Amino acid sequence: MKFEIARDALLKPIQAVIGVVERRQTMPILSNLLIAADGDKLTLTGTDLEVELTASTSLACEDGGEVTVPGRKLLDICRALPEGATVKAVLDKERLQLQSGRSRFSLSTLPAAEFPTVEDVDTQIRFSIPQKDMKELLDRTHFAMAQQDVRYYLNGLLLEIAEGRVRAVATDGHRLALCDMEANVGDAPAQQVIVPRKGVLELQRLLSVSDTPAEIELGGNKIRVGLGDLRFTSKLVDGRFPDYDRVVPRGGDKTVRANRLLMRDSLGRAAILSNEKYKGVRLQLDDNRVQIQAHNPEQEEAEDEFEADYQGEPLEIGFNVIYLLDALNAIDAEDVVMQLSDANSSCLILDPGSEAHRYVVMPMRL
Repeated sequence: MKFEIARDALLKPIQAVIGVVERRQTMPILSNLLIAADGDKLTLTGTDLEVELTASTSLACEDGGEVTVPGRKLLDICRALPEGATVKAVLDKERLQLQSGRSRFSLSTLPAAEFPTVEDVDTQIRFSIPQKDMKELLDRTHFAMAQQDVRYYLNGLLLEIAEGRVRAVATDGHRLALCDMEANVGDAPAQQVIVPRKGVLELQRLLSVSDTPAEIELGGNKIRVGLGDLRFTSKLVDGRFPDYDRVVPRGGDKTVRANRLLMRDSLGRAAILSNEKYKGVRLQLDDNRVQIQAHNPEQEEAEDEFEADYQGEPLEIGFNVIYLLDALNAIDAEDVVMQLSDANSSCLILDPGSEAHRYVVMPMRL
């Protein structure tokens, strides 16, 4: 294998795929990137056995071939080279020799045949959606995914494909985030898949805020997303997602409407002295105002309040303040609406101008 490429052209695909390469691996080859040079294209692949990323770039290749090299070291070398530099790569026995100007590097390699690549997706549903819409779906819901929950199906994000739309839902059992997006899914049958947490976070990083399409394929137990010269493939979580529709409250008779930033800032100030472990705050709703109280085991207390449109009966209810703040940060409207029933029922947080995204937060006893 022998090729020559601009440093910037090599750095971009390395940065795109390096996110799945763990620093500490049980299998040494998972710390490596697969480099394949063929004709006028260079392809780099990284995997952690659950998520696979493949990026390609054009180049003038003198001699094709493939090999694996330590991913983080290759990234650090490319970053350290000056902009505009040219990199020459030659595979010499069991070493990849890199040369750029007066700099020379000799990297250890492992055989490409040992690199575990994901099998092809047995495509059952194929559709495209603008990258900015797909990114918005993930941005508005990902924070509600569970982390290392024994209910493994919560450690990911539900994608539900139905006629004319794609829906993303995430829950950790204490809160829920839901977002709908119109999409041309053709006559594909309704289907639910659970994308694992790491796959969601990687995909979120890779998607751009543009109208460029994301080509999505679903099949068997895998999802593949094509983003131009970049291809994302992930295994799906094998499990049944809970019936989320049942936990979305309906008919809350107490409605609070407030300026989103006022509410967020007020909660943020009170959160400073909340219990570090449970992050609980108490909300007291009264005529056109909401008072927030927080305290911690050190006997420290915080009080804050903000004006709100509320004319219902007085209500006192406790919440995890982080859950409230996450929901408020996911909404970009000027005002937000909270719908409540009583101190023991979940609240629904909405953008009053759109029902496309909704957030449910369970109360907590303080």
